[in-house]
Amino acid sequence: MPLVAHSPLPSFMRLADEGEEILGLERAHQQDIRDLHIGLLNMMPDAALAATERQFLRLIGSCNRITQFYVHPFTVGGIERGAEARAYIDAYYEPFETIQRDGLDALIITGANISNPDFTREPFWEPLREVVDWACDHVTTTLFACLAAHATLRMRYGIVRRRLPDKVWGVYPHRVVARSHPLVRNVNTRFDVPHSRWNEVSRDQLDDAGLITLVESAEVGPHLAVSGDGFRLVFFQGHPEYDTDSLLKEYKREVMRFIDGSREDYPPLLDHYFNEAAEALLYEYRTHVLANRAHGVPVPPFPEAEVRAQLDNTWADSAKAVFNNWLGLMYQITHADRRLPFMDGVDPADPLRGL
Repeated sequence: MPLVAHSPLPSFMRLADEGEEILGLERAHQQDIRDLHIGLLNMMPDAALAATERQFLRLIGSCNRITQFYVHPFTVGGIERGAEARAYIDAYYEPFETIQRDGLDALIITGANISNPDFTREPFWEPLREVVDWACDHVTTTLFACLAAHATLRMRYGIVRRRLPDKVWGVYPHRVVARSHPLVRNVNTRFDVPHSRWNEVSRDQLDDAGLITLVESAEVGPHLAVSGDGFRLVFFQGHPEYDTDSLLKEYKREVMRFIDGSREDYPPLLDHYFNEAAEALLYEYRTHVLANRAHGVPVPPFPEAEVRAQLDNTWADSAKAVFNNWLGLMYQITHADRRLPFMDGVDPADPLRGL
């Protein structure tokens, strides 16, 4: 499923430089292949805006080549932006009004950073609700990542997420618990998923609301769940889109916060992410930081490159398999007119029947 560079979005060029197959618009128009249109509601803060964009584009573009994908990034109001990010969005993102007018075959909604423990008070809450309500009526299937999943579960099902005593932070083993569901067809029955969150929605809460849990961890709970119809709403509690070093960058950021005094405690190592060699490097760095700080001496550079060389990616293949299934299933039931969610004869209450 090659991505089509139908706009000057810089992420297309960046992915092409990384070796991803990106079709130019002229070549795409020469191929007699059905095109599908995927929305990407990117709510991430400025520093992660383009990286998150590339992560999801990479997942979409790595799937089987049965069609061409046009990805339409957009965002919502109520998210604080700097001048550079606003200029980037104005240049490369589409207005939601255009998305509504032209329609989508599928939609991805990213997580977001929040400043209020009650995210219903965030300025983006009502703009996000508008998008979710529209998608539920007009889009074949919508995938929600992390905070977007928690927010939508609150909006649509009244599920209130629970604050955890400690942050779930690391890479955790999971099992497929609904093996007959087509969304996890031909996916490894055991695989890892990165998580980075202070809150959770439990299996009991999902069961009570009539949702279907497909993948969960004995250690950190559900990861992948779907609405009761089996497909219209897809929820990720973890981060299958993460790059190999995404968690390393998060860890470095927290270490830097400790060094500059904006964090009181030195951050703990992540669960199941660093191997012994990486942990040795990070323990050594911690020792230097604490010793130098006590004597007022500048700290040495963080050993990012050395640690990155020790990292393993144990989740990308399974993430691609799930995305491949998601997009393939959507392809089989969405209408040829992207303003309509389903082809004739598909029951919106049971869209995967017979697949």
